[in-house]
Amino acid sequence: MTDHQIVTRDEWLSARKRLLVKEKEFTHLKDELSKERRALPYVRVEKTYSFDAPDGKKTLPQLFDGARQLLVYHFMLGPGWGEGCPGCSFWADNFDGIDVHLKHRDVTFLAVSRAPLAEIETYKRRMGWRFPWISSFGSDFNFDYGVSFTPDALKQGKVSYNYTLQDDLSDEMPGASAFIKDDDGTVFHTYSTYQRGLDQVNGAYQWLDLTAKGRDEEGLPHPAAWVRRHDAYEDSNSLAGKS
Repeated sequence: MTDHQIVTRDEWLSARKRLLVKEKEFTHLKDELSKERRALPYVRVEKTYSFDAPDGKKTLPQLFDGARQLLVYHFMLGPGWGEGCPGCSFWADNFDGIDVHLKHRDVTFLAVSRAPLAEIETYKRRMGWRFPWISSFGSDFNFDYGVSFTPDALKQGKVSYNYTLQDDLSDEMPGASAFIKDDDGTVFHTYSTYQRGLDQVNGAYQWLDLTAKGRDEEGLPHPAAWVRRHDAYEDSNSLAGKS
């Protein structure tokens, strides 16, 4: 802190107003980007997918549950993992409870993992989450939407993730996908995002970006190396990212 510039209140206010001009520019650019995202063409979903939900088998159209739009978080929890990815669990803490609000904007929100439903339910109870979470076990869904990879594909080297060829990936990766359904029940894929594209839906990161130290992740092996499942932080030092 002693190395940081210290000024009077009036000098701070002048600096803050200069930054506000850039913040407004960024907000307007983000509005334009969101408009372009909504204008993307749609892709008809031709394949029939089957999911396991607590109330039984569901097809993709049935997941909309009365809404015309569907948002899916691809949660990293593979068969036999025992517990979900710490990063996805961090994201889940930030979207748990929002589904009731999204429903009032004609959107059904849920998470999908490739682990069997019983394994999902066990971990969900441990974490105390309320959001809908279903299994795509035995389905091509996660593979088709670019978040799951077979051992053979990984052994061959680079696989397509986040619209580019990458290596050194897990067999399960995070992402989010959006769908819309027309009046006759036809489903269209409208958008998917991965990696840093998911930052925008993590409220904790947006709050950290408002602080003087920001995300405070410099020097870590990878940006989210400090993150733990919310029941695994040992003390306040861990919460500060110094585990």
